[in-house]
Amino acid sequence: MKPNSANDIIVIDETEPCPYLKGKIARMPLRMPIARIAGEQADTRLGLGHRRTGEFIYETQCPGCQACEPIRICVADFTFSRNHRRVLNRADRSLIVRRTRLIGDETRLNLFNRHRFERGLARRDDEIDLEEYNWGFVRSCFESFEFSFWLEGQLVGVAICDLGSDSLSAVYTFYDPDLSHLSIGTYSLLNQIRYCQMNQLKYLYLGYYVQGSPHMNYKARFLPNERLIDGQWQKFEA
Repeated sequence: MKPNSANDIIVIDETEPCPYLKGKIARMPLRMPIARIAGEQADTRLGLGHRRTGEFIYETQCPGCQACEPIRICVADFTFSRNHRRVLNRADRSLIVRRTRLIGDETRLNLFNRHRFERGLARRDDEIDLEEYNWGFVRSCFESFEFSFWLEGQLVGVAICDLGSDSLSAVYTFYDPDLSHLSIGTYSLLNQIRYCQMNQLKYLYLGYYVQGSPHMNYKARFLPNERLIDGQWQKFEA
C-alpha cells in the first residue's frame, strides 16, 4: 500500500538549529495527513522513515547533512542478552506496567519536565505546559497508546508508542531520573521489544540514530538493527 504523503498538508517548512548536533542546521517539514494513519499505511510510513509529533508527520531534509538515520530492530532476530534479562527481571520485580490510551495530565507533565531538565534534554529554559504536552503526544494521527510504569503507586515512567499492522514505533520515553538503579529507559525499550515478540510484530522503530549525539547513539547498542541509509534499510549486526 502506498502512503498518501503526496496529499499531506505542509504546515511548517523552515530551517532551525539542529536539536541533535551542535552547529548544524536542521530542516524537518511538518505535514498534516489528510486521514488517520493505521494498519499497513502506518507500516509503510514508518518504513519510509516518517516520524510523528502530535498530529503531524515529519522526516529530516536537512541541507548538507544526513547524520540522522532512521533505525529499527528486527524483532525476530533480537535475542535478550544476560544483561538485558537482568534489567528486565529487576524492573519486573519492582514496577507495575500498564498499557492504556494516551493520557495528558499534570502528573505526566511534571514527570516529563523533570526528565527533560535533569537529563539535559531541554532546548529552552521554561517548562512546557499541559496544552503543549497534549499537542506533542496525546493528539495523534496514528493508532497510539502508552505504557506507564508505576512504583509503589507512583508514576515513574511513560513510553508513548504508535502501532501499525506489523510494527511498533517508540515515539518518546520519559522517566524519574532518580531511579537510575532500575534503568527505566533501557527497560522501556526492552519491554517494547517483548511486546512486539508477544504480538508477532516484525519491527520496533526507534526514531533516529545520530552518531555523535550523546542522547541518540545508545540505540546502536541494540543489535541486530537496521538503519535507513540512502533510501535502503541496511543491517548492522556488530
